[in-house]
Amino acid sequence: MTEALRGHLAMLTFSALIAGSFALGSLASPHIASTAMNAVRFALAALILGVAAQARVGLSAAQFRAPWRFVVLGGLMGFYFVTMFEGLKTAPPVSLSAVFTLMPVVAGGFGYLLMRQVMTRRMALALSIGALGALWVIFRADLGAFLAFEVGPGVAIYFAGCVAHALYTPLVPRLNRGESPIVFSFGALVAATAMIVAAGWGDIRATDWANLPAIVWITIAYTAAMATALTFVLLQYASLRLPSAKVMAYTYLTPVWVIGWLVALGQGLAPVKLLPGVGLIGVALVLLLKDEHPA
Repeated sequence: MTEALRGHLAMLTFSALIAGSFALGSLASPHIASTAMNAVRFALAALILGVAAQARVGLSAAQFRAPWRFVVLGGLMGFYFVTMFEGLKTAPPVSLSAVFTLMPVVAGGFGYLLMRQVMTRRMALALSIGALGALWVIFRADLGAFLAFEVGPGVAIYFAGCVAHALYTPLVPRLNRGESPIVFSFGALVAATAMIVAAGWGDIRATDWANLPAIVWITIAYTAAMATALTFVLLQYASLRLPSAKVMAYTYLTPVWVIGWLVALGQGLAPVKLLPGVGLIGVALVLLLKDEHPA
């Protein structure tokens, strides 16, 4: 198996795990402040990765030279996850997952600015089709809402987080100095945890932890182990093997995964009128993945 193919498999898994965050997060977000939830899930994820990193490669002070790198990366990812759960308080999970699919466009721009990764015509076409499909879902097939640009506060908040996530992707190879993905991810998670705890200390203290509903703890456990610790490693792993826009291409699968998650959780199917947008997103993914070149 080639290194590029390993990167693709990592991102396929990444997209499925991330989709679970949207589905579960939409059920848990009304019961807890975004910063409080993310402080706990990031702390747990950092603990999981720290133990794993120590067991697999060992941890030493030399691996964390230039700690400002971890602060930058951790800050970007912490901001992204906080805006995601904040957005889920007012926006449907399928709509937010469609916003997530706009990241390849932004990541492609950052990839060129930071790494001079040039976008081919096929990639540009694919990103345009994917963006059109995303807008179809975001505005729920309502031309009037699109022309009025009625995105809603939840979508606007989350889009800001997506810009941060898109910047994170090309910064990984730019800032990595030979550290393994698991060690590099651990450093970023520790930094993200510290910043979220500092920013959300008031919410953390005000939360009635003993009386939270079970869905909150299920969501915290899932997002910590699967949608934070594991996806951090998967994203870093893929970012070192694939161009930024191609890494983010897998975000196009997220709305499809979210619809599946919602059905599995008994939340019902998404409105049929959204399916053409999901279809366009699928076409974009196929075009991007067909456009193979050395990564």
